[in-house]
Amino acid sequence: MTRLPVGKLPPEPLADLMALLPGGPRVVLGPSVGEDAAVIDMPDRYLVAKIDPITFATDEIGWYAVHINANDIATTGATSLWFMATLLLPEAHATTALVRSIFEQIAAACRSLNVAVVGGHTEITYGIDRPIVVGSMLGEVAKDRLIRTGGAQPGDVIMLTKGAPLEATAILAREKREALLPFFSAEEIDRCAGLLHDPGISVVRDAQVAVAAGGVTSMHDPTEGGVLTGLWELSEASGCRLEVDLSGDHPLWLPEGKAICETLGLDPAGAIASGALLLTVQADHAEQSRRALEQAGIAVHVLGRVAGQGAGVVDVRRGALARPARDEIARLFE
Repeated sequence: MTRLPVGKLPPEPLADLMALLPGGPRVVLGPSVGEDAAVIDMPDRYLVAKIDPITFATDEIGWYAVHINANDIATTGATSLWFMATLLLPEAHATTALVRSIFEQIAAACRSLNVAVVGGHTEITYGIDRPIVVGSMLGEVAKDRLIRTGGAQPGDVIMLTKGAPLEATAILAREKREALLPFFSAEEIDRCAGLLHDPGISVVRDAQVAVAAGGVTSMHDPTEGGVLTGLWELSEASGCRLEVDLSGDHPLWLPEGKAICETLGLDPAGAIASGALLLTVQADHAEQSRRALEQAGIAVHVLGRVAGQGAGVVDVRRGALARPARDEIARLFE
């Protein structure tokens, strides 16, 4: 019996397990490797649903839970409207102050997105040593505006907003501060921790601007496994091979994030990267999309192109890139 590593279930057993699950007549998009959310047919629109836990982070965990789930709704072109959460609190550390802080974080994040909290569950449970929040977001999209991760087409340009690994940088600065202090100043670590809010881990506005500019064929939120896993998921969902440049000197890498990852012995390409929107755009719309994002104050980087049929990610300088077995920062939390 194979012991599974910390992090996402690997794609091979996951695909086999998903084949066991029943579908339904109104399920437009059900469980699928690489797709960010489920889509359900309603009379005049699509209901988009997402559920995701927050496990690596403990600081501002409620804020993470809302935005990570809203990101996956946004990548379908939908608008987030309703949020629910299950809070699991460790019996050894559960206090009314802890519960209140998480509720306040969820409330603030939902207000920032005009999302209503419609339910959930909170309990103190045994067998865990840190809070866990499992969030579920619901949204809506017009039927003719749905976007799938699997929509990329040969010839499309691959882009990434902001930079990477944004979320990993914020998490590591907050969760591994003592380990980083011998190598970075307190001010540098504080600045990295602040990336959670500025530029922030939300890609909702990134997605809205990109869709409004036109020509978007797919969008994806590169969470666990970072940019490289995100590219693999986009490739597999679309059935297309991707040619990219992920070299160390590419401006997509946040200098502070790259430095922190390398100090801790991690590969930034495989570190959790929410806050950056991965998207593909028709070639004749690429410049228009780039300008629209930059005019909105959102940095954008061209990674490469969708090259042709068949799954795989190839670096134009280094050759074929293997899919990460797990997120890089998972190794620090075992």
